[in-house]
Amino acid sequence: MAHSAKILLIDDDSDVLTSLHLLLKRRYSQVDKEKNSVNIHNRVSNESYDLVFLDMNFRKGLNDGNEGLYWMNQIKNLSPQTAIVAMTAYGDVHVAVEAMKRGAEDFVLKPWENERIINLAEKLLKGKKKKPKQNERPDKVEFIGGSEPVRQTLRTVEKIAPTQANVLILGENGTGKDLIAKRIHDQSSRKDQPFVKVDVGALTETLFESELFGHVKGAFTDAHADKQGRFELADKGTLFLDEIGNLGMAQQAKLLTVLQNRKITPLGTGEEKPVDIRLIAATNSPIYQEVEQGNFRQDLLYRLNTVELQLPALRTRKEDIPELSRFFLDKFSSKYSRSIQGLEDQALQKLIQHSWPGNVRELEHCLERAVILSESSMITALDLSFTAEKAKEAAQAFDNLNLQEMERKLILKAIDENQGNISKAAKELGITRTALYRRLDKYGI
Repeated sequence: MAHSAKILLIDDDSDVLTSLHLLLKRRYSQVDKEKNSVNIHNRVSNESYDLVFLDMNFRKGLNDGNEGLYWMNQIKNLSPQTAIVAMTAYGDVHVAVEAMKRGAEDFVLKPWENERIINLAEKLLKGKKKKPKQNERPDKVEFIGGSEPVRQTLRTVEKIAPTQANVLILGENGTGKDLIAKRIHDQSSRKDQPFVKVDVGALTETLFESELFGHVKGAFTDAHADKQGRFELADKGTLFLDEIGNLGMAQQAKLLTVLQNRKITPLGTGEEKPVDIRLIAATNSPIYQEVEQGNFRQDLLYRLNTVELQLPALRTRKEDIPELSRFFLDKFSSKYSRSIQGLEDQALQKLIQHSWPGNVRELEHCLERAVILSESSMITALDLSFTAEKAKEAAQAFDNLNLQEMERKLILKAIDENQGNISKAAKELGITRTALYRRLDKYGI
């Protein structure tokens, strides 16, 4: 007897649709097929589907998954209760990983095993998907570790947090500068006041003043309403300016004036407003070298670094890798409903031996991918892949003249040569950090 459930199969390949339909229609009361993506909106709007199997690449020759990700988002908006399984070819597994990150319950690689499809449908339709318990773990990643470099860092935080001193946090990309900034705020007398973070490196010159100092309606073409700047939003609290080393000289001058006077002037007004903020700044740039080269104002640096904090790279505290790994495995096992028990010994050794140019953030992404792709309860060495390895592969050969593939290889090579430093990689490529992040997202890097 067929179980009561409504399933929609979406794929541009008629053979795939027929195979899935034959497999599932004997087990479930309603199994619909859709070959044309333009009909998805009407299908989902007019029928309450319990489960959708969604192909991530509709047009032949494309494997970026963008169309599938778009329709996955549309389905979620139209029918939030519908479970989605992403389907993609084995070679496009990065698309499946991205789909999981954006809300798919699971994924299937083509060609699939029938038992995998049957078990997956049964699990999702019977509501066996594990939900994380409320307050089971913190939503944010703490600055984890018991190594001496970590203990020294946290001791320094305890000393400086109660003061009102400006703090400059230095460290490589992915070392946790934002976590330390928040920790300083949480241990300060301003902990009950706002903590406002701004990635100033991503602000264009035209947006800089509006975002930081605010504007009034009519101040410029698109100023349709008054807007408070980040300084005003952080009043009585803490303002965290990340990627401070990427500011242009004109922006540095404007910031210095505000820090000296502790007053802002919103665009479109001549009126100064006093602000009371505790300032924390961070950069992965060699800031003193930038000063020597005339790229960063020395007087602004003196305003920022009343207290300076250098965060340790992961390669200098490898004894923390087991604890960090356990945290990330628990986090992503809960997020993706996986039953991951831990790391096999060879997998742990592989993590410890890696140089980690991208630091803790690279470790986090590595383990997230491993949890998604693992087919057992233990993460094996084969489940682990590193950004640096991908970059080396990309640098080995440029015999494929496909324009998008060439761009992807150049990006990987730039990141590898700059040891994971996104700002430097972007500069070498001749694009902005924001543009580079868009390309990283585009190519699933």
